[in-house]
Amino acid sequence: MSFRNRLAAGAMALGLALAPGLAHAQQVTLNVLYNLPGFTKFHQPLADEFMKRNPDIKISFLAPAVAYNEGHQQVLRSAVTGNTPDVFFSGYHLLHELVTTLKARNQIADLGPMIAADGGQAFLDKNYTPQMAALGVVDGKQYGLPVNASSPIMFINADLVKKAGGDPDKMPTTFPELIELAKKIRATDPKVAGMAYDIGGWPDDWLWQALVYEQGGELNDPKTGKVAFDNGIGLNALKLVRRFVTEAGQPVLDWDQSRQQFGAGLTGFIFSTPAHVQTIEGLVGERFKLTTATFPLDNKEKGGVPTGGNAAVILTQDKARQEAAWKYLKWVTGPEAQNMIVRITGYLPTNKLATGPDFLAPYYAEHPNVKTASLQADKSRPWAGYPGGDSVRIWRTQRDIIASVMRGEVTPEQGLKQVVEQTNALIK
Repeated sequence: MSFRNRLAAGAMALGLALAPGLAHAQQVTLNVLYNLPGFTKFHQPLADEFMKRNPDIKISFLAPAVAYNEGHQQVLRSAVTGNTPDVFFSGYHLLHELVTTLKARNQIADLGPMIAADGGQAFLDKNYTPQMAALGVVDGKQYGLPVNASSPIMFINADLVKKAGGDPDKMPTTFPELIELAKKIRATDPKVAGMAYDIGGWPDDWLWQALVYEQGGELNDPKTGKVAFDNGIGLNALKLVRRFVTEAGQPVLDWDQSRQQFGAGLTGFIFSTPAHVQTIEGLVGERFKLTTATFPLDNKEKGGVPTGGNAAVILTQDKARQEAAWKYLKWVTGPEAQNMIVRITGYLPTNKLATGPDFLAPYYAEHPNVKTASLQADKSRPWAGYPGGDSVRIWRTQRDIIASVMRGEVTPEQGLKQVVEQTNALIK
């Protein structure tokens, strides 16, 4: 090395020594908010692996919100002060409200240009089914990528079903038939509840939408924005929740208490998210044989199930952080990450490549209870929200009325009238 080159090298070394942060000057830190503290079990290892592969990007998690509604409200409040997280995992049912509110302030990114730079429609087609991609679409634009997806399934105490003369491997596929089975289960032991459908204590309207969709109904009228279940479908849904109590012996508990009771062997079957598979398996242990089944459809032709879960959205407007956030979104919705999420949670994979032999195919063969939700993927429908905001307040109002119907304090007819009137009043 010549003297001139040695001098230049020495000067560079001196400069780095005097400015020790220079080597990391290009590192980008993403502030990320997700919902549900239990989801730390997959968010943190995914972030660790992402940072290992992308040392120039740091993922800094905010304290997780306790539920989707609370996370949604937190982001809307932070938007007022201009202090939103860079990435947020929004519940599908609240995404429309989130986008509508934030795009007016230029506080949420349209993913279209980023997708176009990665191949456009070919990128979407390679990774997501049209139904999955649509979960992140608002007003014709892709604002989010689907991260978690679930549809309600049935968890079955096979021993109690057999004792009542049923076949846990061939469960009834309509609610009237299931209520009849639940009555038989309850008749075998007065301490046992035939079934549980914990809509009166559920933190969001997922189970309510399921009762509307399985009959082929709609949540709201796209022309008027008002509720679309002000009819026989809505009335039947409320009659069912009352029958769950009066005929099937369901106690009115919150969903966590109900899950504990099922794990103790005191409930014939319950309805819940596939994300609870491992939790419920842990509660059950060796007490009884646990099986799962798809959600009943009273309308076999038009009936469907709401797709719960969340989509990752980019809220930062800083270009460097947007580029980093796009890499992170592609990672958490990619096949490797989805393989990990499904194995940890039991959710449906949102990336279709994740179902292949290198990822989930062998896992599904060994864990049929996890596979159940995928068997009704063709019946998946978007988890809808209400136009104009107030979706959180709307559900809390609806839930109180539905719970009063379950307890027999108001009739299903009175309950439907109250739900419709109060929901329409809250829709802006």
